[in-house]
Amino acid sequence: MKRVVITGMGTINPLGNNIADFWKNAVSGKSSAGIITRFDASKFRTQIACEVKDFKPDTYLDRNEIKRSDLFTQYALYSASQALEDSELNISQMDPFDIGVIWGVGQGGMETFEQEVENYVTGNYVPRFSPFFVPRLIVNMASGMISMKFGLQGINYTTVSACATANTAMMDAFNYIRLGKAKVFVTGGSEAPITAASIGGFSAMKAMSVRNADPLTASRPFDKDRDGFVMGEGAGALILEEYEHAKKRGAKIYAELVGASMTADAYHMTSPHPEGLGAAKAMQLALEEAKLNPTELDYLNLHATSTPVGDIAELNAVNKTFREASNLWVSSSKSMTGHLLGAAGAIEAILAVKSINENIIPPTINIENPDSEIPHGIQIVTKKPMHKNIKTAMSNAFGFGGHNSTLIFREI
Repeated sequence: MKRVVITGMGTINPLGNNIADFWKNAVSGKSSAGIITRFDASKFRTQIACEVKDFKPDTYLDRNEIKRSDLFTQYALYSASQALEDSELNISQMDPFDIGVIWGVGQGGMETFEQEVENYVTGNYVPRFSPFFVPRLIVNMASGMISMKFGLQGINYTTVSACATANTAMMDAFNYIRLGKAKVFVTGGSEAPITAASIGGFSAMKAMSVRNADPLTASRPFDKDRDGFVMGEGAGALILEEYEHAKKRGAKIYAELVGASMTADAYHMTSPHPEGLGAAKAMQLALEEAKLNPTELDYLNLHATSTPVGDIAELNAVNKTFREASNLWVSSSKSMTGHLLGAAGAIEAILAVKSINENIIPPTINIENPDSEIPHGIQIVTKKPMHKNIKTAMSNAFGFGGHNSTLIFREI
């Protein structure tokens, strides 16, 4: 089968509105959490989130694109524009049916939905809905509008697998290129969940941190005092390209995508399997596809969201998979970015790729009292970045419903 490489990247997320700022702030161990400004959350159990700062959609979007799209689609268009610009692809000289878009979105237009329902109720239930209500709401509009913006007529759809969503999208794009169904994909994920209903819903489940008095330290994976995740928002985009096509046009290549796998826990609606059986199998299958021994992996960007159950379940899975791998170091970037739900896998894949390029592992911040349940031998990068020769990097993303996904990147 054909080889697949990364030739462009773009992002907007709580740590930066471009790749350079994102990487700099991640390596610096900067927390992006703060009191919610998007709406009045003063009466909510959770009042904090990791918000995108200084978003200027008109940098890449025209007036009509902004008017017709929810924030999750705007984030998608913004990051995809960066990634295509970074790739230096000359789309006008390619067959448009050779370039597709597979994009991940977990929730879709929550803000649009809330606004339209509120208008309906406050208007004495008079049905005056916007003609853009449905197009702004539905999750597939992100992939659709990316294709329209750039004239990309290849395979086009949106994946949904909760917080594993972006990894699912990238895995699908990877497989279609390997099978010769396309030469290039714009892929990744976006999410805009900092809304009253979304924050309220996750808060009601007691899945989110209530460390409202100290938001900067609220996301604290593996710390014994962790009390839930911190919501994030934004998008990450990667250009996946068939290797020979990239080489022929002289493209810069960041890394090669060599393994991708998904499994299901078949265990619980929201909790992972406590022994991490499904997660371990996903990592094992990805390693097999990449033709790597566990001892050959250098870095693993964990899903680790800062929930009491999820963090240890994932480390149990890592312990099963990499029991003999003394070279492996792990970290959780969600300690800085918060949890971007359907976009999480995309920005974490970018960090995995950058770790290979720069030979640096971003730290896990806010671990003050390590959980005693952390399996012996797990090596977590904490407080400061680690400088290390990195040739291979893995990125995990797991979601409600028992979805497990793993990607592996390799130096090229």
